[in-house]
Amino acid sequence: MAMAIDDGETGQPWSEAEVEATVAVYLQMLRMQEMGQVPNKREHNRRLQALLPARNASSIEYKHRNISAVLNLFGVQALNGYKALPNFQHMLVDVVARAIEQDRMLDEVSLRSVETPAEPPLVEDFSNFVVQIPIPKIAVAEQRADWVRRAPVKRDYLEREARNRSLGLAGELLVLEYEQRRLHTGGAKTLANKIEHVSKDKGDGTGYDILSFDADGRERFIEVKTTAYAAETPFFISPNEVAFSDQEADRFHLYRLFGFRRKPQMFTVPGAVDANFLLDPVSFRATLLRART
Repeated sequence: MAMAIDDGETGQPWSEAEVEATVAVYLQMLRMQEMGQVPNKREHNRRLQALLPARNASSIEYKHRNISAVLNLFGVQALNGYKALPNFQHMLVDVVARAIEQDRMLDEVSLRSVETPAEPPLVEDFSNFVVQIPIPKIAVAEQRADWVRRAPVKRDYLEREARNRSLGLAGELLVLEYEQRRLHTGGAKTLANKIEHVSKDKGDGTGYDILSFDADGRERFIEVKTTAYAAETPFFISPNEVAFSDQEADRFHLYRLFGFRRKPQMFTVPGAVDANFLLDPVSFRATLLRART
């Protein structure tokens, strides 16, 4: 039986059987999440410990976070609460690929989830709406990304979500409301009245979605990317949007909305997109880069 390298938690290599059992439980919880249920992560972890006596709760959680990283690179949504930790081994890629290929229920509920229409939520208090940019602890190695690109995955659910025009519009409308409140609160009511929903009024070819302003009147070009999933979830961006962000780097802002269907929050990234994200050269899927030192 194949053995896996240690993930740095227990000091013991994982067997293929242990990895398969852990992936199976993770996907069970993911199916529940996509069906609108709330999986009991602690209880599932406890039951896995009974099946895997060599693994403690912390080691299993560490492996779950590795699985989230692999799923993100496959274009499959991850389980909420397990932030991606991409220092995974090749065997995990193979096990996850086989599991999602065979999981017809996950395929069905995932497609339904990412293609479900959305409405802009009512947010009464924006004080906790904007958060800091999440910093990946470990950069995604090009070799690991290549493993995933070569693996036979049936669908890219995150790309399907990116094509959900209802979700994208709902995110833009929420950002419009946020920007108006931001400028009103900052004493720039005249500027708030000048905000434009460019993607709606002029189409998607401008390179950004919303024209807003800084408090001093400087233009702010905003591109909005919305997901129902975690902050670190990769997103898709067009070559035109990337080129525009390079051209107007000092005025371009990417607004990343996440957790949209549960509790929407947002982080903002100013400047050129290719300076802050790892871009897949074929699809322009963007993944946050590790912080520079």
